[in-house]
Amino acid sequence: MKIRYLPALLLLLSQTSFAQQAALPENVQSLVDRVMPQVVEWRRDFHQHPELGNREFRTSAIVAEHLQSLGMEVQTGIAHTGVVGILRGGRPGPVVALRADMDGLPVQELIDLPFASKERTQYNGQDVGVMHACGHDNHIAILMGTARVLAGLREELPGTVMFIFQPAEEGAPEGEEGGAQLMLKEGLFNTLRPDAVFGLHVWPIPAGTIAVREGGTMASSDSFTIKVQGQQTHGAAPWAGIDPIVVAAQIIMGLQTIPSRQLDSTLTPSIVTVGAINGGIRSNIIPDSVEMIGTLRTFDANTRQQIHDRVVRTATQIAASAGASAQVDISLGYPVTSNDPELTRAMSSTLRRVVGDGLVESPQITGAEDFSYYANEVPGMFFFLGIGSDDPKMVHPNHSPYFFADERALPVGVQAMTALALDYLNGI
Repeated sequence: MKIRYLPALLLLLSQTSFAQQAALPENVQSLVDRVMPQVVEWRRDFHQHPELGNREFRTSAIVAEHLQSLGMEVQTGIAHTGVVGILRGGRPGPVVALRADMDGLPVQELIDLPFASKERTQYNGQDVGVMHACGHDNHIAILMGTARVLAGLREELPGTVMFIFQPAEEGAPEGEEGGAQLMLKEGLFNTLRPDAVFGLHVWPIPAGTIAVREGGTMASSDSFTIKVQGQQTHGAAPWAGIDPIVVAAQIIMGLQTIPSRQLDSTLTPSIVTVGAINGGIRSNIIPDSVEMIGTLRTFDANTRQQIHDRVVRTATQIAASAGASAQVDISLGYPVTSNDPELTRAMSSTLRRVVGDGLVESPQITGAEDFSYYANEVPGMFFFLGIGSDDPKMVHPNHSPYFFADERALPVGVQAMTALALDYLNGI
């Protein structure tokens, strides 16, 4: 499907009635209006030139140059390609952090945009297409626009704004560290610790709407490996050995009772998924061992630990009951992305001022986000910005090769991030 796009200035004119014009004071709204054509151009440029995690060299250079042009203190090279800009206001006050992630995905773009990505690179030894299939190009452009607006208000700001442009939210390349966890490990909050942190993610809900919720918003994401050790024997004489395939099947069924029978289902949703099982090479040989891999998801930190404990108990004890053994390894992924309840209640009025009735309660999302690491350090709020088209044929999930972002959401994103920073600094 081929999409026709308006030039940035015409697009901006088509957007002016979309957001609530009373969201910001007139002088601030004027700065937002002035930067929007550039925000659209940035977004399209980043979309056309995506880069994978820890390899955002071009992207981070553009971001750093922009922040430097605004007179900020700029740090580059944190967590490989991360960029941090510090805007110190003209008056004393709190510190607020705003975050955008910069990496694309190893996905070949299949939607026919004038600025579609044609990039290719190597990923895990394979030649792959690269696409901003999760919309991070929007995040970068929105935060760059917000930086310009707030820099224009520098002398009026009662406090400091930290702009975090983060690499590798989608995960670092194999064998590398990256993302929010590495930024914090390298001292992101050591010398300047924010009092609050805000982030957004574009999502395929109606363009320009905002969804937010208190507490657990996006799930923790952990992976597990279970190796069942049996005893190899002839398939015609199973009693002469210990069949790890049958044991593995029993373990898989037992794992499903963890969310359905062992956890308080009224507290939070939880998921235990076995994604692959491998063992055996012939029809008439019972193999020595079987290996399973899977993922664990939930929205509560205590429940997360309970799941880990029960996976180990279930696998090892079912195996032992058959005379086999099971080794369980759980690799921690992103923690629960949990919005600070007090902060979220306070700042929801700001979001409502931006989008009016377009503010809705977000459902819990079983995907994971490494914004969670920031929100575990300081009070945080993460919200979703709708980029869904009015044409249902153009609405596709994040990570799809057909993922499409309606640019009417861009000014709403800039308004929302600007308003959150200003309201928080002014104690509103």
